[in-house]
Amino acid sequence: QVQLVESGGRLVQAGGSLRLSCAASGRTFSIYAMGWFRQTPGKEREFVAAISWSGGVTYYADSVKGRFTISRDNAKNTVYLQMNSLEPEDTAVYYCAAKRDSYHIPRSEGGYDYWGQGTQVTVSS
Repeated sequence: QVQLVESGGRLVQAGGSLRLSCAASGRTFSIYAMGWFRQTPGKEREFVAAISWSGGVTYYADSVKGRFTISRDNAKNTVYLQMNSLEPEDTAVYYCAAKRDSYHIPRSEGGYDYWGQGTQVTVSS
């Protein structure tokens, strides 16, 4: 099993920046792609960004492209989401996800095997 723990969420003003972290533990050698998703009340969880095992391939949702950057440090078993130019529409619970045993990089919720508990990001206008 793999455990994922997100951190870094907080209240921030519009135009500000945050960096979310997701630390993995357990059978981390089985982890390949990792991703970030977000969810607001009453809505489905939506894809934000994903990164390959090597970090060489990344994908972003159109809504965050150019503002968010996903990265990972495999030595620390940690994936990051740098969020700049935050907007009130970015307010959500942000979840980290991990894909095991495959080089495929999913951009849908169903493609991931492990999930963190989420961290709240609130952007005030």
